[in-house]
Amino acid sequence: MTALLPDGRPQRLLAAATTTTMLGYGIYLTAGVLYLTRGLHLPAAQVGLGMSVAGAVSLALGVPIGHLADRVGARMVYPVTLAVGCLSMVGLCLTRDLWAFVVFATLNAVAQAAGPAARAPLVQKYGGDRPAEFRSYLRAVTNLGIAGGSVVAAWAIERDTRTAYVLIIGASAVSYAVGALTATMLPSLAPLRSRPGPRWVALRDRPYVAITILDGLMAVQYRVLSVALPLWLLGRTSAPPWAVSAVMLLNTALVVLFQVRGSKGIDSVPAGAAAFRRAGLAFLVACGAMSLLPGLPSWAVVVVLLAAVTAHTVGEIWQAAGGFELSFALAPKESVGQYQGLFGMGLGLGTTLGPSVLIALCIGQGKLGWWIVGAGFALTGLAVPPVTRWAQRSAAAPLLQVDGEQAAPADEHGAAPSARAADPVEATVPYAAAELSGAPRECVEGTGHA
Repeated sequence: MTALLPDGRPQRLLAAATTTTMLGYGIYLTAGVLYLTRGLHLPAAQVGLGMSVAGAVSLALGVPIGHLADRVGARMVYPVTLAVGCLSMVGLCLTRDLWAFVVFATLNAVAQAAGPAARAPLVQKYGGDRPAEFRSYLRAVTNLGIAGGSVVAAWAIERDTRTAYVLIIGASAVSYAVGALTATMLPSLAPLRSRPGPRWVALRDRPYVAITILDGLMAVQYRVLSVALPLWLLGRTSAPPWAVSAVMLLNTALVVLFQVRGSKGIDSVPAGAAAFRRAGLAFLVACGAMSLLPGLPSWAVVVVLLAAVTAHTVGEIWQAAGGFELSFALAPKESVGQYQGLFGMGLGLGTTLGPSVLIALCIGQGKLGWWIVGAGFALTGLAVPPVTRWAQRSAAAPLLQVDGEQAAPADEHGAAPSARAADPVEATVPYAAAELSGAPRECVEGTGHA
């Protein structure tokens, strides 16, 4: 997976569809607000409200779309989510008023939220023995695609005309369309067979919900570099204006280069939990360094800033890798799309609430606020390992019966025996033994994260 292209045609098609789609999303992410406010002359406050409405609607649809992908077939649902993204961009090109903008912005937010959930069964199926590692590869190409979209958007921002903005939003629509067509070339994937019991099993899985909430709390960090730090740099420090762009470029480059490598060794539930713990500590170090920037000379600001951004990005890589591992390892195979949709809700909630929380603390409270935020990240990371042990105990109790014999007891950490130690085919999911014995669903539910 460290090669430029992944092995296997399905993996390459998924990577191509992701890269192409994220190119279009990167265009919208970079220039969308400017198109709406400077091209269409919509009030900034209305644009912000409309985007908040779009985000709120998209949060509610991740689980249903993931469930649909499980039951109907991800190979059918995933291209549809990309086609919805294309439709949203076409609609924005034709938008003339606030309500039309809200409708199409909501469609785009839904496509962005539903896409990873619908894609999850494909990642699980074609990701080989390490779907989480393949998901890390997809995250790297996601960042690469967004960076490319930002470069394209820069052309329109430089010209700052409505025509230029419409042209690049149209290019975004084309990117989504190409991604959707590429996704239709994937091999057919049969729907996953459901089991007796409640339909919304992910929402009833309390340990998994708890992990989702913790990941959502830590996901606030995704707004540190894009919201809090630029305001801090330009308002409180002697940093040159170009430092804001340098922050995003450094972050993107490090993620593209090291996300896959950073996932090496994070191949079990304990390793995923430990990655969260390390990530929280890295964010604490980064926030502490950022709090020191006011009062430093310009050259020192740049040096400390680059070190802080590097530490933050290392934490981001660890959090993402840990999330990929836990979200797949703790999700039942036949409901992976639904579980990924739930996990994505945590991420969406964190990134939605992040700006207001960070501005209130980091900008409103100054240096103390940065340390409060960093301590919050560290405490969240420390909370993940015990919650994952709870999830493993829920999966292991009561003991499963296999051919009239009790399954091996949990280890000293309360974890069920490793699937890798059992049959490599039947034991790749937490409930494999239950499948062999016909054990009821209650024995294996409670296992609980493009």
